[in-house]
Amino acid sequence: MRIESLDVYRFPVPFRVVFRHASASRSEAANVIVAARGPEGSTGYGEGCPREYVTGETQASAAAFIRRHSESIARRVRGRNELAAWMHEHRDEIDANPAAFCALEIAVLDLMGRTEERSIEDLIGVSRLSGKFRYSAVLGDSSGSVFSARADEYLKLGFRDFKVKVSGDGERDAGRLRTLMRRSGSTARIRLDANNFWNEPGEAIRYLKGLGASVFAIEEPLQPGDFAGMRRISRECGVSVILDESLARIEQLRELEEPAGWIVNLRVSKMGGIQRSLALASEAVRRGLGLVVGAQVGETSILTRAALTVMNEQSGALVAAEGAFGTRLLERDLAEPCLMFGAGGTLNAETDLDLARSGLGLRIHEALLTPI
Repeated sequence: MRIESLDVYRFPVPFRVVFRHASASRSEAANVIVAARGPEGSTGYGEGCPREYVTGETQASAAAFIRRHSESIARRVRGRNELAAWMHEHRDEIDANPAAFCALEIAVLDLMGRTEERSIEDLIGVSRLSGKFRYSAVLGDSSGSVFSARADEYLKLGFRDFKVKVSGDGERDAGRLRTLMRRSGSTARIRLDANNFWNEPGEAIRYLKGLGASVFAIEEPLQPGDFAGMRRISRECGVSVILDESLARIEQLRELEEPAGWIVNLRVSKMGGIQRSLALASEAVRRGLGLVVGAQVGETSILTRAALTVMNEQSGALVAAEGAFGTRLLERDLAEPCLMFGAGGTLNAETDLDLARSGLGLRIHEALLTPI
């Protein structure tokens, strides 16, 4: 395989609804798209979602990283072994720019797969995609009427697994959870996402004990990296703690003294691509930790497809999965087919994706992209 150039774009597609949580409010996609050009017009595509409040990255910093390393990657990478060597040599830089490298890595792997006429899974030596993948419904921090309407939409689709963004107002959030349980006939499985809302564990403990609702886990209740405080919340409230912003590198798993009560939210963009995600997922499972394969709001089908590789490889250890919103959230998707959950929150790899196609198996509408 030969890489002739690496071009960087954005896809500023509007959302159908504004999505709010404690750290941000978004009305359009904020991503970086890389096109890896090979000979005779062949192109592979990758995506990253830089988030300043997650990894410290912005679209501008991600684009700068990609441009800074494009010549080196194009000159040196001819196959998976050379890509692995490059990743090892630039590990610290990738740690600081994971979403940017994610876009690069996926684009290179997609081009490599297309060139060799192999799927991503065959290329990197993991299990081939098969069967159905089930996703969680995600309810943002919206008003009571909007919350109820969206909950009803999910329930009509057959969802029973919910992630609910908290506002921090215990009375308001308790009312929203009661609404969800009442409408679901008390069959909903609920976890909360606090997006680093509280500064000390006592505040979060009082909030959780005052809810009067059964939740099995809470994501990032404290400031990133406060493992001792989050461990206290888990023990005193009897809930698992899901780590997102607090866990972006495989080395951070060493901070978790014992597996009980911890769940890792692994987002491919946050981790720095498919291969780093697979490595962290494998180590987390080896240590006995729970695993959520998550998504950044506004991902296109490129990242949805990349996450399927990880979900498929660790299907037996999955606590939940997020994403695959497709055009339920985006005004238009960048890829065809649009990978999106259907009835019951499921995506069927064998019918929703052409598994005979090489690389990611997606057709990209490059005319929709805007150069950065």
